[in-house]
Amino acid sequence: MRVLVVGGGVLGTMHAWQAVSRGHDVVQIEREQQARGASVRNFGLVWVGGRAPGEELATARRARELWAEIGRQVPGVGFRANGSLTLVRTPLEMAVASDVVSRPDAADRGLKLLAPDEVRALNPGLGGEFLGGLHCSMDAAVEPRVAQPALRQHLLATGRYTWLPGREVRALLPHGVRDDHGDAHEADLVLLCTGAALGGLVREIAGEVPVRRVRLQMMQTDPLDTVLTTSVADGDSFRYYPAYRGSALDALNADQPQSSVPAEHKMQLLLVQRLDGSLTIGDTHEYAEPFTFDVDSAPYEHLVSVAESLLGRPLSPIRRRWAGVYAQHTDPAAVVHRARISDNAWLVTGPGGRGMTCSPAIAERTAVEAGL
Repeated sequence: MRVLVVGGGVLGTMHAWQAVSRGHDVVQIEREQQARGASVRNFGLVWVGGRAPGEELATARRARELWAEIGRQVPGVGFRANGSLTLVRTPLEMAVASDVVSRPDAADRGLKLLAPDEVRALNPGLGGEFLGGLHCSMDAAVEPRVAQPALRQHLLATGRYTWLPGREVRALLPHGVRDDHGDAHEADLVLLCTGAALGGLVREIAGEVPVRRVRLQMMQTDPLDTVLTTSVADGDSFRYYPAYRGSALDALNADQPQSSVPAEHKMQLLLVQRLDGSLTIGDTHEYAEPFTFDVDSAPYEHLVSVAESLLGRPLSPIRRRWAGVYAQHTDPAAVVHRARISDNAWLVTGPGGRGMTCSPAIAERTAVEAGL
């Protein structure tokens, strides 16, 4: 079968991976010269512990297995099973962590509550003050800025994969697509993984889809001269991830509300050390369009303050700051919007902040449903 994937981000690349792995010939088209959207503007987290019970957790767990296998085949993606620590600094945050580890699915998530000395034994780079840490052994990380190029190099070596950047698909044909160069590309199956680009061709062929766009701000430091053995989150992440919902979280929100800056920008701290020693730190969430076109300084100052308090030391200088936009299904219970839009085409978009984590399993499911 000839498969054409529209979109060069991680979701599109994982669909190409699935198709090639199943013996098909694949052409992947990307309107930019390289993917420049959410797929490279994220933490590179394979984040299992905070996922909602049911389909979302099952998808994340399966994706974690697939990422590990991909990491063995393609070392360039930078996969490492480093786990994560969510550090708690108040009794109310500790109550949320204690509640979560007491639930029946805690083992499926790899969750364990650690005392401060156990946290420091696991991750000696954490020299700040905290009451304990929620450890998730299932969490992992990859390198978002290099993962897609590494995957493409592996696919190119199969001889059944073609990469066509700098071309925007303008029309869906009965047997393929036409791009903005006027070239037609024949295919038996078209998979549109267009990310946050929800207008233009997507609107023409699929109408309005149940997907919204979300804007975030993040930053990256120069290399730190300390190795962090896990990814790190703060207690505000309890407010953001669905796994932590319950009466203890309700009490946290009621009796320990966020201060003005993190509340206004809907913030949590996530921190991942890159393979070069630098730290990726974020993030904010903006849901109402039109989005602002500039980046605000206050969220960055807040993130620096929290990160330094957990590390117990100053950060390295900030190397770069950026904003990004991702597509998120409007139904919180839906992992992704996947719809057949013609006899030979599917639209797959809207994984939200789960995209980097769940894309291998989302693509696997598409392959099954599309009959690859």
